[in-house]
Amino acid sequence: MSIDASSTSKISTSEPAGDTPGEPSPGEAEGNQNSGGQYSGIESIAAAVARLRTTFDSGITKPYSWRIRQLKALKALLLENTPEIEGALIADLAKNPAEAQLTEIGFVLAEIENTLANLKRWLRPKRVATPLLIAPSSAKTVREPLGVVLVIAPWNYPVQLLLVPVIGALAAGNALVAKPSELAPATSAVFARLFARYFDARAIALVEGGVPETTELLKQRFDHIFYTGNGRVGRIVMQAAVENLTPVTLELGGKSPVYVDDTVDLKTVAHRIAWGKFMNAGQTCVAPDYLLATPAVAAALEPLLVEVIAEFYGADPATSDSYGRIINDSQFERLTGLIEGESVVTGGDSDARTRYLAPTILHDVSRDSAVMAQEIFGPILPIVTVDSLGDALRYINAGDKPLALYVFSDSKAVRRRFITGTSSGALAFGVPAAHLLVQGLPFGGVGASGMGAYHGERSVAVFSHDKAVLSKILKPDTFNLVYPPFTQKKDAFIRGFLRKLT
Repeated sequence: MSIDASSTSKISTSEPAGDTPGEPSPGEAEGNQNSGGQYSGIESIAAAVARLRTTFDSGITKPYSWRIRQLKALKALLLENTPEIEGALIADLAKNPAEAQLTEIGFVLAEIENTLANLKRWLRPKRVATPLLIAPSSAKTVREPLGVVLVIAPWNYPVQLLLVPVIGALAAGNALVAKPSELAPATSAVFARLFARYFDARAIALVEGGVPETTELLKQRFDHIFYTGNGRVGRIVMQAAVENLTPVTLELGGKSPVYVDDTVDLKTVAHRIAWGKFMNAGQTCVAPDYLLATPAVAAALEPLLVEVIAEFYGADPATSDSYGRIINDSQFERLTGLIEGESVVTGGDSDARTRYLAPTILHDVSRDSAVMAQEIFGPILPIVTVDSLGDALRYINAGDKPLALYVFSDSKAVRRRFITGTSSGALAFGVPAAHLLVQGLPFGGVGASGMGAYHGERSVAVFSHDKAVLSKILKPDTFNLVYPPFTQKKDAFIRGFLRKLT
């Protein structure tokens, strides 16, 4: 997300997705609600968050049945409104419906199904062994919701990156505020309306808007803030969270390298890299940011990448409905500026009117060039030549730890070097971006690329507290062995017992 625009705030709430006996009716919820189920004005944000806290404190969100109802409501929201959501993604990003299914709608549906199938097991208390010193006793951890949480989503995958954290928050039993990006206005507007139809108003709110609304949200006391976006705004979020000692999850980005050596089939490699790089017009946090290869491998790979781009998007990608557009004018101007002065293998042409920037490959880019000084986040792939594997590793390790690192090598020794000699949010051999499809793998960064991870059970863990629960009977009172006064006999017992534990 980039907080660089503002608009009139709007907080959407909803009718309940299902009633629970003894719970208050929607009309009893606090807030300045009008007949359309909308709140307006920054001043209402504090009231809305307070209302959500009242709801959480009442226990409405904690039952397993409530959580399942909300997840099923989200599933229905997606299935029943697929054409409208696809249309919004076309309007915001020119995203092809097939790509929208793969990376947005279908991705979220798979996450819902996995959560529905496993949530009862994920929530089950876990027994923990107790030491002999406090026997007889029992111990366990109980997973409990945090409270009222905030999810701030970016514009590049405005469905997936809003709803997957929401799945975790709801499955964990929290009340929540969802903040879609104002830079994807069509998608934001669709969700503002659909949240109001499908979710429980007492516990779930959606806030539209820009800088003023996000600033006001960050002034509120939340029990967790989940932010996806860039490091600059991530620092702002973290600073705001300090005021209330609010824990944060930061899903950021960075320059994700791809290394290719001469042991692999370069034609297949070209297909994999072009797919990962130019999906969503390169506006993907885990897209290969730059390519490292020896001069010989780079020379062999460049024409293959040119061929694959033509295969994917035709002779003129501007006419392809499989290729997206840059989100806004400022991003377009930044990206076209990065190409200036570089040696272009293919692409480079653009149209400011439609924010079209062709899939672009840059030849033999200098390591100190402007395009290597920032996360590209667009359809530009610089090729940087290295002398050796060691040279590549040194260059990668000299920069911030990346969100993802991709390696194309059939050498076991090379793979081991990357596993043991680098640090990144994820490391993938043979394919970029696909690790997100593995629900059992954590998705998150390290260092400058983020903190915390989610997907699958980890999404529930992010929005939960594992509470320690110990139970010890009163009789017999075995603790009399450690009560003062400390006699010689007790001292010998304590020392002997502790030595057995070491």
